[in-house]
Amino acid sequence: MWNQIADRISQVTGEKFQVKDRRSVSGGCINQGYALIGNGSTYFVKLNQASQVDMFEAEALGLKQMLATQTIRVPVPICWGVIDRSSYLVMEWLEFGSPTTRAWEQMGRKLAAMHQAGGSAKFGWERNNTIGSTPQINTWTENWADFFAEHRIGYQLQLAKRRGGGFPDYFQVVEVVRDHLADRTPKPSLVHGDLWSGNAAVTNAGEPVILDPATYYGDREVDIAMTELFGGFPAAFYRGYNEVFPLEEGYQQRKTLYNLYHILNHFNLFGGGYGSQANRMLQQILSGK
Repeated sequence: MWNQIADRISQVTGEKFQVKDRRSVSGGCINQGYALIGNGSTYFVKLNQASQVDMFEAEALGLKQMLATQTIRVPVPICWGVIDRSSYLVMEWLEFGSPTTRAWEQMGRKLAAMHQAGGSAKFGWERNNTIGSTPQINTWTENWADFFAEHRIGYQLQLAKRRGGGFPDYFQVVEVVRDHLADRTPKPSLVHGDLWSGNAAVTNAGEPVILDPATYYGDREVDIAMTELFGGFPAAFYRGYNEVFPLEEGYQQRKTLYNLYHILNHFNLFGGGYGSQANRMLQQILSGK
């Protein structure tokens, strides 16, 4: 398999690549990751079951769209496909270092620039992708309230019901979410979609990087909300972001709604206490607080 992947790298890059060594590295929660080391070059390779090739293709296309904005650095996808019983995604290898205050400020500024880049008149994306291993529905939609209520919260609630989650009535929740966002008319921004601290890093040279996206066009606030969900980013990040693209009034209320999507997804993936956390958030939203 490794030699076949090396041959594919050689075809795509136009430079002969031969595997000299490989080592296991973190590939995230659902993938195996490897550093593939060759003659003067190293690549990062993700592996999964052959059935997951669409997930890798969607990730690569998302990275390419983010690269096209020429704003914030993301790993360059090289090639992807299926060999034997495994799907694979090859990306450039990046050496990460310790982030400084300046690097976090730059990350905020560069993310804001990506959010300002535009590229779509509608909400959604050209194909469905995944959030973790959960399908993420990206049907093109004119209205943000409809998109988020139906394709984000509504879809997760449907999955949660199958898992046995004891959540409020689907139709009630979807309509309340729609009402909460009825006056929210953002311009569609290309968003990372899964921006927690594990998907943000800084290179040894001090350049901010975001990785492992769940890309789509949405309200830019979904990215900022998620940065606050699992411990939060340093204050310098938010300072840099707001210098370029200040958050709008009402964000503090909307972030609970936006983060409900991720907590419901964590319930659907991992169960446990995420169900109780999702119910607390739902009660807060349904009560209008």
